[in-house]
Amino acid sequence: MVNMDRTEIPAAYMKAVGSGKQGTVKDVVYPVKNYINSSRQLVTDRRIDAEEAGRATVSGEAIMKSCSVYLPAGYEKFDPDTRYNVLYLLHGVGGDHYEWLRGKGIEGGNYFLCNMLDNLIASGDIDPIIVVMPNGRSSHDWTDCTFNSEGTNMLGFYYFDYELRYDLIPFIESTFKTYANIREMSLESVEYSRMHRAIAGLSMGGMQTLNLILGGYRCDSAAIAGKESGWSNGLTETVPARGMTDLFAYLGAFSNAPTSSNGKFLGSSIALSGNRLKLLYMTCGNADKISIDCYTQSNEGLADIAGDYLDAYYQVSIKDGVHDFNVWNSGAYHFIRLSFGKGNH
Repeated sequence: MVNMDRTEIPAAYMKAVGSGKQGTVKDVVYPVKNYINSSRQLVTDRRIDAEEAGRATVSGEAIMKSCSVYLPAGYEKFDPDTRYNVLYLLHGVGGDHYEWLRGKGIEGGNYFLCNMLDNLIASGDIDPIIVVMPNGRSSHDWTDCTFNSEGTNMLGFYYFDYELRYDLIPFIESTFKTYANIREMSLESVEYSRMHRAIAGLSMGGMQTLNLILGGYRCDSAAIAGKESGWSNGLTETVPARGMTDLFAYLGAFSNAPTSSNGKFLGSSIALSGNRLKLLYMTCGNADKISIDCYTQSNEGLADIAGDYLDAYYQVSIKDGVHDFNVWNSGAYHFIRLSFGKGNH
Protein backbone atom coordinates (compact mmCIF):
# COMPACT_ATOMS: atom_id res chain seq x y z
CA MET A 1 0.00 0.00 0.00
CA VAL A 2 1.19 3.53 -0.85
CA ASN A 3 0.13 6.83 0.71
CA MET A 4 0.68 10.22 -0.91
CA ASP A 5 1.85 13.40 0.78
CA ARG A 6 0.74 15.78 -1.98
CA THR A 7 -2.78 15.49 -3.34
CA GLU A 8 -3.43 18.93 -4.83
CA ILE A 9 -3.68 19.59 -8.56
CA PRO A 10 -1.15 22.08 -9.97
CA ALA A 11 -2.83 25.49 -10.29
CA ALA A 12 -1.77 25.80 -13.92
CA TYR A 13 -3.70 22.61 -14.78
CA MET A 14 -6.96 24.26 -13.73
CA LYS A 15 -6.67 26.89 -16.47
CA ALA A 16 -7.65 26.52 -20.11
CA VAL A 17 -4.87 25.60 -22.53
CA GLY A 18 -4.18 27.55 -25.70
CA SER A 19 -6.12 27.37 -28.93
CA GLY A 20 -5.60 24.14 -30.80
CA LYS A 21 -4.76 22.17 -27.66
CA GLN A 22 -8.29 21.86 -26.29
CA GLY A 23 -10.20 18.60 -26.52
CA THR A 24 -13.89 18.41 -27.35
CA VAL A 25 -16.87 16.88 -25.58
CA LYS A 26 -19.72 15.28 -27.45
CA ASP A 27 -22.95 13.60 -26.43
CA VAL A 28 -23.27 10.13 -27.91
CA VAL A 29 -26.40 7.97 -28.07
CA TYR A 30 -26.09 4.18 -28.03
CA PRO A 31 -28.45 1.19 -27.72
CA VAL A 32 -28.63 -0.75 -24.46
CA LYS A 33 -29.96 -4.31 -24.45
CA ASN A 34 -29.08 -5.09 -20.82
CA TYR A 35 -31.05 -3.12 -18.23
CA ILE A 36 -33.65 -3.26 -15.43
CA ASN A 37 -37.26 -2.92 -16.59
CA SER A 38 -40.29 -1.53 -14.74
CA SER A 39 -40.97 -4.97 -13.23
CA ARG A 40 -37.44 -5.11 -11.71
CA GLN A 41 -36.42 -7.85 -14.15
CA LEU A 42 -33.10 -7.90 -15.99
CA VAL A 43 -33.72 -7.43 -19.70
CA THR A 44 -30.84 -9.08 -21.55
CA ASP A 45 -29.85 -10.45 -24.92
CA ARG A 46 -27.33 -12.79 -23.28
CA ARG A 47 -27.52 -16.16 -21.56
CA ILE A 48 -27.64 -14.89 -17.99
CA ASP A 49 -29.57 -17.11 -15.63
CA ALA A 50 -31.76 -15.86 -12.82
CA GLU A 51 -29.49 -17.30 -10.12
CA GLU A 52 -26.51 -15.26 -11.31
CA ALA A 53 -28.60 -12.11 -11.77
CA GLY A 54 -30.49 -12.50 -8.52
CA ARG A 55 -33.76 -11.86 -10.39
CA ALA A 56 -35.74 -12.94 -13.41
CA THR A 57 -34.09 -12.40 -16.79
CA VAL A 58 -36.23 -11.65 -19.83
CA SER A 59 -35.84 -10.55 -23.42
CA GLY A 60 -36.98 -7.09 -24.49
CA GLU A 61 -36.48 -4.13 -26.76
CA ALA A 62 -33.30 -2.07 -26.52
CA ILE A 63 -33.44 1.36 -24.89
CA MET A 64 -31.37 4.33 -26.06
CA LYS A 65 -29.03 6.00 -23.59
CA SER A 66 -26.63 8.94 -23.76
CA CYS A 67 -23.07 9.35 -22.55
CA SER A 68 -20.57 12.19 -22.69
CA VAL A 69 -17.26 11.55 -24.43
CA TYR A 70 -14.12 13.68 -24.20
CA LEU A 71 -11.95 13.47 -27.32
CA PRO A 72 -8.43 14.93 -27.11
CA ALA A 73 -7.16 17.71 -29.35
CA GLY A 74 -6.06 16.31 -32.69
CA TYR A 75 -8.44 13.37 -32.62
CA GLU A 76 -9.17 12.43 -36.22
CA LYS A 77 -11.93 9.96 -36.92
CA PHE A 78 -10.37 8.80 -40.17
CA ASP A 79 -6.76 8.58 -38.99
CA PRO A 80 -5.86 4.96 -39.80
CA ASP A 81 -2.93 4.70 -37.39
CA THR A 82 -3.47 6.59 -34.12
CA ARG A 83 -5.09 4.75 -31.21
CA TYR A 84 -6.00 5.87 -27.69
CA ASN A 85 -6.26 4.64 -24.12
CA VAL A 86 -9.76 4.99 -22.69
CA LEU A 87 -10.96 5.98 -19.23
CA TYR A 88 -14.52 5.46 -17.98
CA LEU A 89 -15.61 7.95 -15.27
CA LEU A 90 -18.69 7.07 -13.19
CA HIS A 91 -20.91 9.60 -11.39
CA GLY A 92 -22.69 9.77 -8.03
CA VAL A 93 -26.17 8.83 -6.87
CA GLY A 94 -27.81 12.17 -7.71
CA GLY A 95 -25.73 12.83 -10.81
CA ASP A 96 -25.72 11.79 -14.42
CA HIS A 97 -23.36 11.70 -17.40
CA TYR A 98 -22.73 15.44 -17.02
CA GLU A 99 -21.72 15.38 -13.35
CA TRP A 100 -17.97 15.04 -13.92
CA LEU A 101 -18.12 17.90 -16.40
CA ARG A 102 -20.28 20.28 -14.42
CA GLY A 103 -19.17 19.38 -10.92
CA LYS A 104 -16.32 21.85 -10.52
CA GLY A 105 -17.70 24.36 -12.99
CA ILE A 106 -16.03 26.30 -15.78
CA GLU A 107 -12.62 27.98 -15.87
CA GLY A 108 -11.58 30.06 -18.84
CA GLY A 109 -14.68 29.12 -20.80
CA ASN A 110 -14.00 25.40 -20.50
CA TYR A 111 -15.06 22.64 -18.12
CA PHE A 112 -12.55 22.24 -15.28
CA LEU A 113 -12.21 18.51 -15.99
CA CYS A 114 -11.40 19.23 -19.64
CA ASN A 115 -8.80 21.82 -18.62
CA MET A 116 -7.14 19.19 -16.43
CA LEU A 117 -7.17 16.59 -19.21
CA ASP A 118 -5.97 19.10 -21.82
CA ASN A 119 -3.07 20.14 -19.57
CA LEU A 120 -2.05 16.57 -18.74
CA ILE A 121 -1.83 15.89 -22.47
CA ALA A 122 -0.28 19.21 -23.52
CA SER A 123 2.39 18.94 -20.80
CA GLY A 124 3.34 15.45 -21.95
CA ASP A 125 2.32 13.79 -18.68
CA ILE A 126 0.09 11.35 -20.53
CA ASP A 127 -0.57 10.40 -24.12
CA PRO A 128 -3.86 11.73 -25.55
CA ILE A 129 -6.78 9.86 -24.01
CA ILE A 130 -10.49 9.28 -24.60
CA VAL A 131 -12.71 9.72 -21.53
CA VAL A 132 -16.21 8.22 -21.45
CA MET A 133 -18.73 9.51 -18.89
CA PRO A 134 -21.81 7.27 -18.94
CA ASN A 135 -25.05 7.41 -17.00
CA GLY A 136 -24.56 4.62 -14.48
CA ARG A 137 -28.22 3.63 -14.16
CA SER A 138 -28.92 0.58 -16.31
CA SER A 139 -32.67 0.95 -16.11
CA HIS A 140 -35.65 1.87 -18.27
CA ASP A 141 -35.91 5.13 -16.25
CA TRP A 142 -32.20 5.99 -16.44
CA THR A 143 -32.86 9.73 -16.62
CA ASP A 144 -34.43 9.73 -13.12
CA CYS A 145 -31.76 11.12 -10.75
CA THR A 146 -33.83 10.99 -7.54
CA PHE A 147 -32.86 8.87 -4.54
CA ASN A 148 -35.52 6.27 -3.78
CA SER A 149 -34.33 2.94 -2.41
CA GLU A 150 -37.30 1.18 -4.02
CA GLY A 151 -36.89 2.83 -7.42
CA THR A 152 -35.86 0.88 -10.49
CA ASN A 153 -33.48 3.76 -11.30
CA MET A 154 -31.60 2.96 -8.08
CA LEU A 155 -31.60 -0.76 -8.81
CA GLY A 156 -30.06 0.06 -12.19
CA PHE A 157 -26.84 1.22 -10.47
CA TYR A 158 -26.22 -2.35 -9.30
CA TYR A 159 -26.65 -3.85 -12.79
CA PHE A 160 -24.50 -1.42 -14.76
CA ASP A 161 -21.82 -4.07 -15.37
CA TYR A 162 -23.97 -5.95 -17.89
CA GLU A 163 -24.54 -2.77 -19.90
CA LEU A 164 -20.86 -1.87 -19.63
CA ARG A 165 -19.64 -5.26 -20.83
CA TYR A 166 -22.20 -6.03 -23.51
CA ASP A 167 -23.40 -2.62 -24.73
CA LEU A 168 -21.24 0.40 -23.88
CA ILE A 169 -17.68 -0.92 -24.28
CA PRO A 170 -18.45 -2.65 -27.61
CA PHE A 171 -20.08 0.57 -28.84
CA ILE A 172 -17.17 2.79 -27.76
CA GLU A 173 -14.54 0.49 -29.22
CA SER A 174 -16.34 0.16 -32.55
CA THR A 175 -17.04 3.91 -32.77
CA PHE A 176 -13.82 5.48 -31.52
CA LYS A 177 -10.16 4.74 -32.14
CA THR A 178 -9.11 2.80 -29.03
CA TYR A 179 -6.22 0.42 -28.49
CA ALA A 180 -8.62 -1.93 -26.73
CA ASN A 181 -10.88 -4.12 -28.83
CA ILE A 182 -13.39 -6.23 -26.93
CA ARG A 183 -14.17 -8.19 -30.09
CA GLU A 184 -10.68 -9.73 -30.04
CA MET A 185 -11.04 -12.77 -27.80
CA SER A 186 -7.63 -14.48 -27.76
CA LEU A 187 -5.86 -14.56 -24.39
CA GLU A 188 -3.17 -12.22 -25.69
CA SER A 189 -5.71 -9.75 -27.06
CA VAL A 190 -7.78 -9.73 -23.85
CA GLU A 191 -4.69 -9.00 -21.77
CA TYR A 192 -3.53 -6.32 -24.21
CA SER A 193 -6.92 -4.59 -24.18
CA ARG A 194 -7.31 -4.50 -20.39
CA MET A 195 -3.97 -2.69 -20.16
CA HIS A 196 -5.51 0.12 -22.21
CA ARG A 197 -8.74 0.54 -20.23
CA ALA A 198 -9.22 2.27 -16.87
CA ILE A 199 -12.35 2.91 -14.80
CA ALA A 200 -13.01 5.11 -11.77
CA GLY A 201 -15.96 6.67 -10.04
CA LEU A 202 -17.01 9.12 -7.35
CA SER A 203 -19.30 8.17 -4.46
CA MET A 204 -21.93 5.80 -5.95
CA GLY A 205 -19.63 5.40 -8.95
CA GLY A 206 -16.83 4.46 -6.56
CA MET A 207 -19.10 1.77 -5.15
CA GLN A 208 -19.74 0.54 -8.70
CA THR A 209 -16.00 0.34 -9.38
CA LEU A 210 -15.56 -1.85 -6.29
CA ASN A 211 -18.72 -3.95 -6.31
CA LEU A 212 -19.18 -4.42 -10.05
CA ILE A 213 -15.64 -4.26 -11.44
CA LEU A 214 -13.62 -5.86 -8.62
CA GLY A 215 -16.55 -8.10 -7.69
CA GLY A 216 -18.67 -7.29 -4.65
CA TYR A 217 -22.38 -7.52 -3.93
CA ARG A 218 -25.33 -6.19 -5.86
CA CYS A 219 -27.98 -4.47 -3.75
CA ASP A 220 -31.73 -3.96 -3.84
CA SER A 221 -34.44 -2.37 -1.74
CA ALA A 222 -34.51 -4.07 1.66
CA ALA A 223 -38.30 -3.71 1.81
CA ILE A 224 -38.79 -5.40 -1.57
CA ALA A 225 -36.17 -8.07 -0.87
CA GLY A 226 -37.73 -8.81 2.53
CA LYS A 227 -34.46 -8.25 4.38
CA GLU A 228 -33.02 -5.87 6.93
CA SER A 229 -30.92 -3.01 5.63
CA GLY A 230 -27.34 -2.85 6.86
CA TRP A 231 -27.30 0.87 6.14
CA SER A 232 -29.58 3.85 6.73
CA ASN A 233 -30.48 4.09 3.04
CA GLY A 234 -32.99 1.23 2.81
CA LEU A 235 -30.77 -1.03 0.68
CA THR A 236 -29.51 -4.56 1.29
CA GLU A 237 -27.04 -6.96 -0.31
CA THR A 238 -28.38 -9.62 -2.67
CA VAL A 239 -26.04 -11.61 -4.95
CA PRO A 240 -22.35 -11.14 -5.84
CA ALA A 241 -21.35 -9.67 -9.19
CA ARG A 242 -18.86 -11.67 -11.25
CA GLY A 243 -16.46 -8.73 -11.65
CA MET A 244 -14.83 -7.26 -14.75
CA THR A 245 -11.10 -7.34 -14.07
CA ASP A 246 -10.75 -9.28 -17.32
CA LEU A 247 -11.52 -5.94 -19.02
CA PHE A 248 -9.83 -3.38 -16.73
CA ALA A 249 -6.32 -3.30 -15.27
CA TYR A 250 -6.65 0.12 -13.55
CA LEU A 251 -9.41 0.93 -11.03
CA GLY A 252 -10.15 4.01 -8.95
CA ALA A 253 -12.73 4.59 -6.20
CA PHE A 254 -13.13 8.11 -4.85
CA SER A 255 -15.20 8.50 -1.65
CA ASN A 256 -16.93 5.18 -2.33
CA ALA A 257 -20.55 5.24 -1.14
CA PRO A 258 -22.33 3.09 1.45
CA THR A 259 -23.26 -0.35 0.05
CA SER A 260 -19.62 -0.80 -1.02
CA SER A 261 -18.50 -4.33 -0.16
CA ASN A 262 -15.87 -4.94 2.49
CA GLY A 263 -12.16 -5.25 1.79
CA LYS A 264 -11.84 -8.94 2.57
CA PHE A 265 -14.56 -9.87 0.10
CA LEU A 266 -13.13 -7.56 -2.56
CA GLY A 267 -9.62 -8.89 -2.00
CA SER A 268 -10.89 -12.43 -2.39
CA SER A 269 -12.61 -11.49 -5.65
CA ILE A 270 -9.36 -10.05 -6.99
CA ALA A 271 -7.40 -13.18 -6.10
CA LEU A 272 -10.02 -15.58 -7.45
CA SER A 273 -10.37 -13.69 -10.75
CA GLY A 274 -6.87 -14.65 -11.83
CA ASN A 275 -6.43 -11.21 -13.40
CA ARG A 276 -3.54 -9.16 -12.06
CA LEU A 277 -4.50 -5.55 -11.32
CA LYS A 278 -1.93 -2.94 -12.28
CA LEU A 279 -3.48 -0.27 -10.05
CA LEU A 280 -6.14 0.20 -7.40
CA TYR A 281 -6.38 3.84 -6.27
CA MET A 282 -8.74 4.65 -3.39
CA THR A 283 -9.15 8.06 -1.81
CA CYS A 284 -11.47 9.81 0.63
CA GLY A 285 -11.54 12.98 2.69
CA ASN A 286 -10.95 12.32 6.37
CA ALA A 287 -13.85 14.70 7.20
CA ASP A 288 -16.28 12.96 4.81
CA LYS A 289 -19.17 11.89 7.04
CA ILE A 290 -20.87 10.06 4.16
CA SER A 291 -18.05 7.81 2.98
CA ILE A 292 -15.22 7.60 5.52
CA ASP A 293 -16.58 4.52 7.31
CA CYS A 294 -17.29 2.50 4.16
CA TYR A 295 -13.99 3.69 2.65
CA THR A 296 -12.19 2.27 5.68
CA GLN A 297 -14.16 -1.00 5.59
CA SER A 298 -13.57 -1.46 1.87
CA ASN A 299 -9.81 -1.12 2.37
CA GLU A 300 -9.51 -3.31 5.45
CA GLY A 301 -7.86 -6.63 4.60
CA LEU A 302 -8.08 -6.10 0.84
CA ALA A 303 -4.36 -6.08 0.04
CA ASP A 304 -3.52 -9.05 2.26
CA ILE A 305 -6.08 -11.28 0.59
CA ALA A 306 -5.52 -10.00 -2.97
CA GLY A 307 -1.83 -10.84 -2.58
CA ASP A 308 0.21 -11.01 -5.76
CA TYR A 309 -2.82 -10.20 -7.94
CA LEU A 310 -2.61 -6.54 -6.90
CA ASP A 311 0.39 -4.47 -8.00
CA ALA A 312 0.14 -0.77 -7.07
CA TYR A 313 -2.35 -0.03 -4.29
CA TYR A 314 -2.94 3.55 -3.16
CA GLN A 315 -5.00 4.42 -0.10
CA VAL A 316 -5.08 8.22 0.05
CA SER A 317 -6.71 10.13 2.89
CA ILE A 318 -7.15 13.84 2.14
CA LYS A 319 -6.82 16.06 5.21
CA ASP A 320 -10.04 17.97 5.97
CA GLY A 321 -11.55 16.66 2.72
CA VAL A 322 -15.31 16.26 2.48
CA HIS A 323 -17.70 14.69 -0.03
CA ASP A 324 -16.99 17.02 -2.94
CA PHE A 325 -15.09 17.63 -6.15
CA ASN A 326 -11.96 18.86 -4.40
CA VAL A 327 -11.42 15.23 -3.38
CA TRP A 328 -12.77 13.69 -6.59
CA ASN A 329 -10.78 15.81 -9.01
CA SER A 330 -7.65 15.15 -7.00
CA GLY A 331 -8.43 11.45 -7.27
CA ALA A 332 -8.97 11.69 -11.02
CA TYR A 333 -5.77 13.70 -11.57
CA HIS A 334 -3.51 11.25 -9.75
CA PHE A 335 -5.35 8.16 -10.97
CA ILE A 336 -4.96 9.16 -14.63
CA ARG A 337 -1.25 9.91 -14.19
CA LEU A 338 -0.66 6.61 -12.43
CA SER A 339 -2.67 4.64 -14.98
CA PHE A 340 -1.48 6.15 -18.24
CA GLY A 341 1.48 8.35 -17.36
CA LYS A 342 4.25 8.11 -19.91
CA GLY A 343 6.72 6.77 -17.36
CA ASN A 344 4.42 3.93 -16.27
CA HIS A 345 4.60 1.72 -19.38
